Amino acid sequence: MARVRPGDPSLAVAYLRVSTEEQHLGPEAQRMTITRWAELAKVTVLSWRTDAGVSGAADVADRPSLGAALDDLVAHKAGVLVVARRDRLARDVVIAATIERTAARCGAKVLSADGVGNGDAPADQFMRTILDGAAAYERALIRARTRAALKARRAQNKRAGAVPWGYDADAEGTLRDNAVERGVVERVVALRAGGSSLRGIVKALADDGARSRVGASLQLTQVARILQAQKKTG
Repeated sequence: MARVRPGDPSLAVAYLRVSTEEQHLGPEAQRMTITRWAELAKVTVLSWRTDAGVSGAADVADRPSLGAALDDLVAHKAGVLVVARRDRLARDVVIAATIERTAARCGAKVLSADGVGNGDAPADQFMRTILDGAAAYERALIRARTRAALKARRAQNKRAGAVPWGYDADAEGTLRDNAVERGVVERVVALRAGGSSLRGIVKALADDGARSRVGASLQLTQVARILQAQKKTG
């Protein structure tokens, strides 16, 4: 993307990000923070873009709404890409820097509505580096705690995340064999051991009349997940 002329600093595009791991700063709270900032700074927010269920470590290419926000900067000649807080931009130092550089090529600066780390002084740049590093560290802690919690639940034979194929879960999350689904799992494993491709397995299951939990034929992704789960447990 060729660098364009700097956009109007009184015009902004808002970017919101919510991941599945974090529930403490939802889209409404982010929108409220940005709206208050815009009123005080006398900035007009021209568009709002939200990536829901997107990790802070996701690359720019894996964030469709971020891509749309960057396009909006150019289309509206806006000079600001605003986030509620710096960690909404990313929880990875390299990705945060990549987004900033991409926004600059679109003629805009990245600003945080909470005001922390805004500015061009060396101290501001240093603060952004600290914030990005702290966000990456917090993400690593969240992931470590999640893995530990899931491991503990699995050790107790309780549901950890989605109920795996071949099981049911009671109200307390305890897993119990589902005879029908276990039969499908065994059929998938046997077909794979016999040299069948994923597409071959899908066709065989369709011929058998096997159905997913919503009553549809099983697809490639579901078969692949069943096999992956068997590798982990086998």
